Amino acid sequence: MNFEIIRSYLPLYIEAFMLTIKIGWIGITLSLAIGVVSAFILHFRIPFLSAIVKIYVELFRNTPLLVQLFFVYFGLPKIGISISAEACGALGLGLLGGSYMAESIRSGLGAVKVSQTEGALALGMKKGQLFTSVILPQAFTLSVPAIIANVIFLLKETSIFSAISLMDLMFTAKDLIGLYYNTTECLFMLVVFYVIMLLPVSILGSVIEKKTRYKMFGDK
Repeated sequence: MNFEIIRSYLPLYIEAFMLTIKIGWIGITLSLAIGVVSAFILHFRIPFLSAIVKIYVELFRNTPLLVQLFFVYFGLPKIGISISAEACGALGLGLLGGSYMAESIRSGLGAVKVSQTEGALALGMKKGQLFTSVILPQAFTLSVPAIIANVIFLLKETSIFSAISLMDLMFTAKDLIGLYYNTTECLFMLVVFYVIMLLPVSILGSVIEKKTRYKMFGDK
């Protein structure tokens, strides 16, 4: 292990790390927005829209992100729609993540006990109050573990971005290995930066899960 090589490569990895983080969290934010809307449509079985959402969820959950990125980056220009590699990465991650988030949130909504709804209606709550004050908080609590798992999964999927020539962490590592053959140092730094990116999310997710479960169920 040559630490002088690691020191010289550090600025390149930091730049790639910042780009990976930026695109990753834009994609995750987009996936949450898509997932919430899609989950509501599926839960309330809105005519026509629920069929479209089901097709979307099945299509994106059962095709690799690499194929989706190729379709967006190389396929859309064929019909006159061109987007940058960064936008393609964020969009691809958002669409993939949205399909997973939709199922996670929908399962949380479906897991809220009927007795909770019946009890709230018996107390005179309106449907709007019932949803925002009773159903949604419990559904969110039940969905937290799956949502956190999806976030970690999506951040790891950013390694695919190198396929569309984005200078992310994986692209930087592969490029430096190809140029200088310092494989050990490059892979070591790649692992370190992915741990830096993912470990805080995992720890924060565990804390959030414990806090929300404690508030709902009264146990740690």
